[in-house]
This record gives sequence, structure tokens and C-alpha cells, in this order.
Amino acid sequence: MDGALAALYGKGDRPQSGRERTAGLGASAPSVARWLGDIRTYFPSSVVQIMQRDAIDRLGLSALLLEPEMLEAVEADVHLVGTLLSLNKAMPETTKETARAVVRKVVDDLEKRLATRTRATLTGALDRSARVTRPRHHDIDWNRTIAANLKHYLPEHRTVVPERLIGYGRAARSVKKEVILCIDQSGSMAASVVYASVFGAVLASMRSISTRLVVFDTAVVDLTDQLDDPVDVLFGTQLGGGTDINRALAHCQAHLTRPAETVVVLISDLYEGGIRDEMLKRVAAMKASGVQFVTLLALSDEGAPAYDREHAAALAALGAPAFACTPDLFPEVMAAALEKRPLPIPETA
Repeated sequence: MDGALAALYGKGDRPQSGRERTAGLGASAPSVARWLGDIRTYFPSSVVQIMQRDAIDRLGLSALLLEPEMLEAVEADVHLVGTLLSLNKAMPETTKETARAVVRKVVDDLEKRLATRTRATLTGALDRSARVTRPRHHDIDWNRTIAANLKHYLPEHRTVVPERLIGYGRAARSVKKEVILCIDQSGSMAASVVYASVFGAVLASMRSISTRLVVFDTAVVDLTDQLDDPVDVLFGTQLGGGTDINRALAHCQAHLTRPAETVVVLISDLYEGGIRDEMLKRVAAMKASGVQFVTLLALSDEGAPAYDREHAAALAALGAPAFACTPDLFPEVMAAALEKRPLPIPETA
């Protein structure tokens, strides 16, 4: 354990002389392979993932992940997927199949964890969003019915006599709602891109929701036709580069067909490199047309992200508060947006 830790972290922060030899993984692939095996032997999976990320960041091991034997040795997680995607264009053909297998494993694990709850939560939201005025008894929405009939309260009987019933409609197989996921693919958003791609595939599998997925940096790429396979979506991204949110929102705005039945989800840290005022005007215009606009500063388990506070405040002033969202909370956020009720914004947002 000491050797594995020393290879990565050396002798602490003590300054080193030029002649002094220090611990490290060096550039030897066999040495890295042994180290990867050691840390998986001596440490739990959660610690292994942290050490792998530190090795990539501290020792510049990204290039070694281009070797198939390295990919087979590492503990696959969301952060490794982000690293592989950032190396995608530089990856030799001999490594790409191994890389896809690693990404596939992570994506499959995420889908198993997230898909069932997401479908159940959103199906319920779609049912409740279709209000009817002549419901069957078991479809009556009592809270809304009572609120709508308070003027018919009879004090002597201490009861409300409802003249108008409001109920839940049952979502048919036709498309009821449209969702546009607009994802910032700058390097800092790697984990969010992975989770958003998985959720995009889950949403696309629901017949009652029409889903569009757009990724952007300074250019905009529409990956909707690849939504049946989130691995294809991920390898269609290009992590890194600048950010032009305004251009991405212009693309989304051009594809609005039923604004009042559409939810646009912008996932970005809001560091805008495009035209700030135009971006805000587009958000205001979409909301005025009836679009439910959701801004997520991150979609990951990484805690509070760095983001542009000025832009976040400007969006909040337009009625589109920006907040970070965990993958477990995302189904609830989407359900609230589909039902046009207040979003469950975390207290720490």
C-alpha cells in the first residue's frame, strides 16, 4: 500500500532537488499496469477511482489510456469515460473497440440504476399533466378540485360542493410532451455529458415523449438520430473547446414545434463565449412562448460546480433558476417540469 501511494503521491509537498530521485509511475506501460493491479488489490473500488483520476491529472497518464491493455486494467467509472471521450480523436483504431467496451460497461450500469425509476416517475407525471374535467372517480385530483370549488363552501355543512371536477387524464401512446436536452460539452462538463446521454436514451425510449439531444461547444451538433444507443451519443461528442450557449439555444429554438408542451433543459456551467444578451433574449422568448426552461449547472454527483454567477443570476431573474442536480434528483426535476409545477431545487443551490 505504501509503495502504491508513493508511486502516485511521492514524498508529499516537500521540495525536491534536481538530483534527488522521486517515486513515480514514469512512462513505462508495464510499470503502470503493475501499479493499476496493485491499487485494485489493496484499496476499495471507491478509492481506486480517486487514485486513477489523480494519476491522470498529476502524472499525465492520459496517453497511456490509449493502450488497450491499460484500458482493460483500469476500474471503469464516469470520470474514466470522460477521459476516454476527450482522447477519442487521438485514439488509435486498435484501442477504440476496447474503449467502447469500457464505456459500454459504465453506461449499462448507469442505465440499470436510473432507467426504471426515471420511466416510472415521468409516466406518472405525463398522466397527471393531462387534466380532464369529467374524470372517473378514481381519477379525480382532489387537491385541484377542492381549490377550484372553494367558493362553493357551505359553512353550515362544513363541506365543499364541487360543481366542477378536475381529474388526471391517462397518457395515451401518442406523443404528449417534447424534451430538448442541450448539453455543454466543454471539458469541465464531462461527467454531466455522460449522465445526460444516458438519460437522453431513457427518455427517447418513452413513446409519450419526443426527445432531442444537442451538444455544443463553439459549434452545435444534433445527436438525436443516435439516441437509441448512448454509447454512440458519447462517441459523437467532442469534449473540450469553447462555449457558445447562444448558438446552441438558437438551434433548439428553431426546432420548437409545440412550445407549450416542450421542456428545454440546458446543462452548462454558463461560462458563455458567445453573445450574452442574445442568449438571455432567447431564453426569455422561449419562456414567453410557453416553454418550460430548466438550467442545470451540472448533472453529476460531484457536488457544487464552478459556474458563472452573473449569468446564473440573470437566468433566475427570467424565471429560470440555475442549480446543480444529481442523477438521482433528475427524474423529479423532469417530472415537475412536465407538470408545470415548481422545480425541486436543492437547498444548497
